[in-house]
Amino acid sequence: MTTRRVRMNIKTKNRIFNLINHGFLSLALVIVLVPLLHMVAASFSDPAAVTGGRVGIFPVDFTILGYQTIFEDKEIWIGYRNTVLYTVTGTALSTVLTMLAAYPLSRTDFKPRNFFMKLFTFTMFFGGGLIPTYLLVKNLKLLDTMGAIILPGAVSAYNIILARTFIQSNVPRELLEATQIDGCDDFRFFRMFVIPLTKPIIAVVSLFCAVGIWGSYFSAMIYLSNPKLYPLQIYLRDILISNQVNANTLAQGMAGAESMAAKQSIQELLKYSLIIVSSVPVLCIYPFIQKYFVRGVMLGSIKG
Repeated sequence: MTTRRVRMNIKTKNRIFNLINHGFLSLALVIVLVPLLHMVAASFSDPAAVTGGRVGIFPVDFTILGYQTIFEDKEIWIGYRNTVLYTVTGTALSTVLTMLAAYPLSRTDFKPRNFFMKLFTFTMFFGGGLIPTYLLVKNLKLLDTMGAIILPGAVSAYNIILARTFIQSNVPRELLEATQIDGCDDFRFFRMFVIPLTKPIIAVVSLFCAVGIWGSYFSAMIYLSNPKLYPLQIYLRDILISNQVNANTLAQGMAGAESMAAKQSIQELLKYSLIIVSSVPVLCIYPFIQKYFVRGVMLGSIKG
């Protein structure tokens, strides 16, 4: 009888926990989803409705004026092209360097690994600062080049630690010893065994790098002065923070707009439209690598 009561108490507590957990997650979903729906609705609403605060989670007086204005601006397309180029190139380079650094650090027979781990960890807490970094980039003649966006952040100590821990947990040492007996060298073992067994953490590192590069604007603002090299986020920043819109962009959207109020309305509409345009690629990619992302973070998390 006592055992039965204990089981009933456990079931009751589990139900209460699940109820609270589901309620909390539902609240978190609403908190995240409502602003997203509002931005989508505002991007498809009439500019006057957006400025007047009449837009909720559904469009008011449906229009595609914001997207039409954005896609007719050549500079927006240049920024989009640059952002895609920076993201693809930077993600590929960062992922390759991360895995090449993480594999030897995961090997217990690599004697200097503790020294290098301490060195990488040190950089997570202490940095040279903005001015020394700028001078370094300048002395390397990377200003106004694609390398200024990609190279300074190509290696992340956190990603290296994450990948190293995952390799230690998922690539058995016995497998390495067996292949060495058959004459397999380190490079072949890395290519044929380590890479296939570490796809989840590769997906995680790639996602971290891609999101970081895609959403970055500060490096471009510091290191680039040529508008032809600007990423999309620079144009987004000008609209959101500086409240500036390219003259060609406004010319397309303000046909017939004769007052400052109308111009301000179109500016507000462009803000929401450009946010959606810049966010869609990342939102589309994430569902395809979600399963790898969850597994990679859980198994590759920093332990002990």
